[in-house]
Amino acid sequence: MEEQAMLARDLVLRVCAGATELDPQWIRVDGKVTTPFLVPRDRNLIRAIVSAGRAMGVDRLLVCRTRPEFSYDPVTEVPLDTDTLIDLIRGWGPAPTDFLVCVEDFSAAVLVTADELTVAAGPADFVRELVGADIPQARVHFGNRARVEGGPVLTRAALLYNCSELGARHARNPRGPGPDLPERLAHRADRARERSPRAVSALRALRGAWGWLMVVALLVSPLFVPSLGTALPALATAFVLLFQLAWPARSRTVSFATLLRVAALGALLLWPLALAESAVVRLLGVDPYGVVGYTYVAVAVEELGKLVPLLLLGLVARRRLRRLAAVDFLLLAAASGAGFQLAEHLLTGVSTGGGDRPGAGGFLLPGGSTVTDGAGAVLAVFSGHAVTTGLIGAAVGLAVVGRRYGAWLWLLPPVAFTAAFLEHLNLNAVLANAALHPVSGFVHGLLGGGVLTPWLLVALLLCAVAMDYRTIGTAAESTPPLPGQPPLAGLRRRARGRSVAMRVRIPADIAPVFRRLALSWVDLPVTLATTLSTIVHEFAVSAIAARRGPAALCDTWRFLRRRRANAMAEARSAGRPWRSHPSQEELTRQSRALARRLGLAATGGVTAAFASLAAVYAVAGPEAFGWGGAGAPGTPAYAFVALDRVRLWLGGLTGAETAWAAVVLVAVLSLLVSGNGVPHAHPRMREFLRAPTANTGAILGMLAPGQVGYALLGVVGLVLPRRVDRLLVR
Repeated sequence: MEEQAMLARDLVLRVCAGATELDPQWIRVDGKVTTPFLVPRDRNLIRAIVSAGRAMGVDRLLVCRTRPEFSYDPVTEVPLDTDTLIDLIRGWGPAPTDFLVCVEDFSAAVLVTADELTVAAGPADFVRELVGADIPQARVHFGNRARVEGGPVLTRAALLYNCSELGARHARNPRGPGPDLPERLAHRADRARERSPRAVSALRALRGAWGWLMVVALLVSPLFVPSLGTALPALATAFVLLFQLAWPARSRTVSFATLLRVAALGALLLWPLALAESAVVRLLGVDPYGVVGYTYVAVAVEELGKLVPLLLLGLVARRRLRRLAAVDFLLLAAASGAGFQLAEHLLTGVSTGGGDRPGAGGFLLPGGSTVTDGAGAVLAVFSGHAVTTGLIGAAVGLAVVGRRYGAWLWLLPPVAFTAAFLEHLNLNAVLANAALHPVSGFVHGLLGGGVLTPWLLVALLLCAVAMDYRTIGTAAESTPPLPGQPPLAGLRRRARGRSVAMRVRIPADIAPVFRRLALSWVDLPVTLATTLSTIVHEFAVSAIAARRGPAALCDTWRFLRRRRANAMAEARSAGRPWRSHPSQEELTRQSRALARRLGLAATGGVTAAFASLAAVYAVAGPEAFGWGGAGAPGTPAYAFVALDRVRLWLGGLTGAETAWAAVVLVAVLSLLVSGNGVPHAHPRMREFLRAPTANTGAILGMLAPGQVGYALLGVVGLVLPRRVDRLLVR
């Protein structure tokens, strides 16, 4: 046990606002999780403090008394030993006093008052060791005790640490934000499922039957109009592309069905964008098939127009916009671009005789194009509308969600838009027998020349996932815990211990920009370890739920997505009113029900009893990203030209062929907008085996074309070994 040169006054001024209060400004730094609780001053409390220190990966703690008369006492450095800390406290005398236990880099602390009030603040792992896994419940319990027992100390602590009426200021305050359109629609759907289950079941069966009928129509239509054979490959390409982006985006809060609906909206945007291009061309008095129409008009209108769904989301779903994660902006933008790409490929393919086969060049991120000359030299590389628009959305998401990291992140959207604009401009210039200006060509080459765009998108996706989970971790005060204890605890301890050891070595008198860079580099392992641990935790919960059947698996998926959305809203609100959907109470009930269902009910901490992958892309060449072959008449042009070609193509069809074209259009839109969500109802296997005909409607209701993947995973879950249940412990 050694004494440091630091005085108690210096430590208290850094962490505390008084002898019995933590400093709110210190709490806001790094988004610390704060929980007050009432516990006797005994060995169990000291043991919990030592366990919290071990969770931080440190081997010693800083201890001092916080009252003014002890301001000039030295801060004591104590090893992680319960008896040593108890001896130090006993050495202060028989009278109880207030004292502070802090980590060396001041990232976590416990304030123990002379009474039973104790306040823990720091990362969620630190606080869990003191109050248990369910931090929100501990805060609610303290708020209820303060309201029932009263007293100035408890009441002030409840108000200071936002434990009074937890969640009411968000969910029940009539002066708070009201529901937006998506929330009202979701509420009506839930009410319909509760009040009219038979009608909803019938509609589900009708939706499933209609979906399979549309699949048959897409398969049959080429027999009557051969050029319509490009519809099914184009639609499959859009599904595969969005799945490849959505699956590694583990922090997403939007469903895959929502992404496909946005893709349908992006496809429908081709017509108004073509009209806008036509109007601009007429206004400028240029040839729509000339260089200006192909390049500056087409590229500017399309790159801006593909972002319209994000703007519409801000108009009709402002509350939902506040619950979006950084990776959601990427996915929504990519979905809009994928829909526009689908429409462009489809119209170009049918108007040129079905020659355009999207995705023929590869499997990863398909839909791009490569233009070559007669000798095989590459003239232009375009990674596709989904990739370029997703790149812009990723930059916007990082800037919006990561605003706490500084305004410099707002430099990313202009850079991403410039890269997407020049890549698209280069392709259209080559198609119009033109070339980029030397300056534009230099900047285009500097940004990768189109070859690096998919890799940049993957890099931004991984950064967005890591940022999202780091942000979600700061919302543990109001976010229900996942069932079971978080895995990879040793990895998190080592990462936090390394971070603490290195942070204390960073000088405080260097330039702020260099200090921020150094702190960010030091915190990177903690961010990666926390992200990996949370992803593994969610995968483990899903695997255990899969053994309980498809119904439990689907309920788990919905809970995980809603939990992430509410946590993101809490973290992004920065103390401002926000709206939870579902409500905090409903989400807590779902969490506890799921934990009981999986046999992983939340366990208490040491002192709480007294209170109450990232996906890895294979290394591949440019052809693996779905870039097609040489430029040909089937290479997608811009929206106005594609629409003009289709108009001429439709003029040469008979009445029956026109009807088939309309059927294909309806089929593509139907398969995008319906039958892709996680099923809400599953027939019991025993009932289906006894009366399969009577349960045909129920099967169709949960087995639409877009729901086959969910059903397959549900079946696979039933054959998982029993040892899967041991992936998590209570």
